[in-house]
Amino acid sequence: MYSPGEILTISIENGTKKIAKPFVAKLILGFIGGAMISLGYLAYVRVSASIPSNLASLQALVGASVFPIGLIVILLAGGELITGNMMAVSTAFYDKKVSFQALLLNWLTITLANILGALFVAYFFGHVVGLTANGVYADQVRQLAEHKISASWYQATISGIGCNWFVGLALWLCYGAKDAAGKILGIWFPVMIFVAIGFQHSVANAFLIPAAIFEGAVGWGDFFRNFVFVYLGNSIGGAIFVSGFYFVSYKGH
Repeated sequence: MYSPGEILTISIENGTKKIAKPFVAKLILGFIGGAMISLGYLAYVRVSASIPSNLASLQALVGASVFPIGLIVILLAGGELITGNMMAVSTAFYDKKVSFQALLLNWLTITLANILGALFVAYFFGHVVGLTANGVYADQVRQLAEHKISASWYQATISGIGCNWFVGLALWLCYGAKDAAGKILGIWFPVMIFVAIGFQHSVANAFLIPAAIFEGAVGWGDFFRNFVFVYLGNSIGGAIFVSGFYFVSYKGH
């Protein structure tokens, strides 16, 4: 492992590189990022849906154990995920390597591409192929989506903070590991824990809630209201609770 100070330097470099990527590359990699997180959530549904609801803790643990594959693929094979960029690009901004305008444009581009990737998986793999359309799988998607949208605005925001505190730490540990096995372990456990706890991830919700919509449950207004507040919380969790705290601690002086 690199030291925390060295990880901060790596994060700043990676955040700067994310800004410098061509626009088309950002769109493609952002689409991949949204799709991979969604496929991780689809795996969650497929492995846990048949576990009885009175074993909710076991259901959450089993689903959470497979969800991290999405972020592993993004970070090791290539992809852009807005919750990760909220951490990495923020460190580059704090170090004055990128402008605030460039940060916002990056966040907007990756967010839109992530949503497209999530919708693609929800519609084509979930609805058209039928992986979330029938039986216990459709029931679980509806129940999970209804639980997400039932949160008040402040619950959704605070939950989003908790989520991206863990996702940002997963990136931090990935940047700090020196080999692939260390990176996988560094990603796996923080992501598994945020999912098992039940914190809300804006891009994962961009798969789950539309998947429920395609099966006749909830509505698009429910999705957009949820997305705004979870996204706000994710921004605070990544840009302040991870990159902000560590920047002040290791380079703020």
